[in-house]
Amino acid sequence: MQRPTPAARFAVKVTASGPWSLRRNCPGPCHLWSGSQNEKGYGTFWLDGRTVKAHRYAFEQANGPIPAGLEVDHRCRRRECVAPAHLEAVTHRTNILRSTNHVAARAAVTHCPAGHPYDQANTYRAPNGTRKCRACKNASARAARRRARKDRLAVVAPIRPTIPTLERAA
Repeated sequence: MQRPTPAARFAVKVTASGPWSLRRNCPGPCHLWSGSQNEKGYGTFWLDGRTVKAHRYAFEQANGPIPAGLEVDHRCRRRECVAPAHLEAVTHRTNILRSTNHVAARAAVTHCPAGHPYDQANTYRAPNGTRKCRACKNASARAARRRARKDRLAVVAPIRPTIPTLERAA
């Protein structure tokens, strides 16, 4: 008996009549992977003695090898989708910024809480990699210096001169 090809084994585990994507630029329904999945929800497929991710295999079958330095992004945002039209090779940064995680949310912010823009002139990177507003940092530093100066130059109550009494004079 002849063993089925990897493409035939793959096709058996794909449900092509999945839900339609709610995202733009994702034509057609999602092709959902019904085979095994890893702990993060990505489909896994046994190929040539090793486990590969199903969406990467689907992309490579449709488009050829994944270019170096790029990763496959699900434009539909469904990890179990293997529809070639929903997969795109992008940089890691693009993949992260397309998601809905906290990193993407913070990167989408264009102004600090005080309303100053995060632009080239007004933004610096803190040692931990986060963006900081120069205008707010400078205002905070000025206020701290003002408080320190006020504390140093605080008015001291004058010492009342004592009136010599008769007992001390004697």
